[in-house]
Amino acid sequence: MLTAPTPPAGRPRSARPRATAARLARGIALLAAATAAAGAAAVPAAADTAPAADQAGAGGGAPAALLAPTGPRTVGTTTLHLTDESRADIWHPDAAVRELMVTVWYPAARPTGHRADYMTPAESAATVESLGLDLPDDTFSEIRTHSFTDAPVRATRGGWPMVLLSPGAGNSRTTLTTLAEDLASHGYVAVGVDHAYEAGPVEFPGGRVLGCDACAQDRWPEGTRNRAADVSFVIDELTGPDAVWPGGRRVDTDRIGMAGHSAGGSAAAEVLRTDDRVGAGLNFDGPYYAPALEEGVEGPLGLIAGEPQPFGDSQEAMWPRQTGWRQWLVLTGSAHSSATDRGVLVDRLGLRDQIPAEDIANQYGTGDPEHLLRIVREYTTAFFTQHLRGSDQPVVRDPSGVHPELVVIGDEQG
Repeated sequence: MLTAPTPPAGRPRSARPRATAARLARGIALLAAATAAAGAAAVPAAADTAPAADQAGAGGGAPAALLAPTGPRTVGTTTLHLTDESRADIWHPDAAVRELMVTVWYPAARPTGHRADYMTPAESAATVESLGLDLPDDTFSEIRTHSFTDAPVRATRGGWPMVLLSPGAGNSRTTLTTLAEDLASHGYVAVGVDHAYEAGPVEFPGGRVLGCDACAQDRWPEGTRNRAADVSFVIDELTGPDAVWPGGRRVDTDRIGMAGHSAGGSAAAEVLRTDDRVGAGLNFDGPYYAPALEEGVEGPLGLIAGEPQPFGDSQEAMWPRQTGWRQWLVLTGSAHSSATDRGVLVDRLGLRDQIPAEDIANQYGTGDPEHLLRIVREYTTAFFTQHLRGSDQPVVRDPSGVHPELVVIGDEQG
């Protein structure tokens, strides 16, 4: 099944007033009303329906395709293997160093090179095997992306803002490709990070395909701190005069943000706490853990939760500990993994009839996965445009006014 294992659970910022319990109660009441009407509201508008050429895959001879980016810029991409020799791996006793696989998506000068693979052939075969469905081994390596391998980086005065992306436990960075390509098409460097033994299946050099050892261990508070260290290391490696990626000189290090799904969302909050270079964070339905949960963060920190809310207790506990810009949304009709590519791919690969309806609802919700992902994608790009570029964005300022499916639980924008 295309489902994600659920984990067991810079710059000066001014303080903002805290939301009252009554305000949170009103938000929760509004969510309940919206949930009751979700069946009628789940049908997307015609404008949210992708062209046939963009869908492909389901019932046709062409490979399935991801949603096309909405921005004007061509997208380039490259893959890097990074090794932090200063840290041993906490998940695997035989790993003396911490390894990461990283994909960078960026505004490209021109569409040279070939279309990037969604996965490597080895990752695709391992994914097919893990799903237990009757699919060709190359199903996922053949998915059509919208970025070009090693295309030259487009120059810009002042550099491009950078957004780090961290996937959920047991997922890989590929599951956030739709969000990454859209960010890059709007002038961001998007960096997807696969944390060794927390993602899977992921191919590392030497043909090693690693799985999620961490998924069998109840150590997510420690794992969250470990991910935060990973992200800070990636920023070190990709920026500055000694950057391992030649395009690093095109990054504006004064404008860095982070978004993450599930365990990646947990890490986004911890990175805001520990790394002043990161100026804004966005959490896609992740829990919060100490020390961020105890010490709080200055933000800006946004949360898009699914329904139901398995991590609602920690999310509610975190709210009063956010002292900067903060926003807590629930996306009506969505579920834990609606921010990922996988719900859309279930339909574009024609797999809905092969997966139990309960599993689809638990991971991708009761709404249309494509419609929900389009909303998440629009909000994500707007969130970083507002916080890293200083440009007011209507969907961030008034989420439910733009998309009624975005129910506001808490909102302190100052």
